[in-house]
Amino acid sequence: PGALRLADGRSRCEGRVELEKQGIWGTVCDDGWDIPDADVVCRQLRCGHAVRVHGDSAFGRGHGPILRDELGCDGHERSLWECPAAPEHD
Repeated sequence: PGALRLADGRSRCEGRVELEKQGIWGTVCDDGWDIPDADVVCRQLRCGHAVRVHGDSAFGRGHGPILRDELGCDGHERSLWECPAAPEHD
């Protein structure tokens, strides 16, 4: 698994989730995106706990492939890559 970052937010702890896999940056589909998913991202980026989540491309549409879809984090994972997800974007 690769790196993780937030893009187009007002601070380093806000924005569109972007993941890197094998040198290619992509995004996470917001279908089913919720607080436990966001908590994992916040923990991974050392941003504390998630305060709220946004859907509907609130931070603009991402570029590159959708690398994770329909995430099912329980909120305790150390990395977004540890969370269950659909095998491919629908």
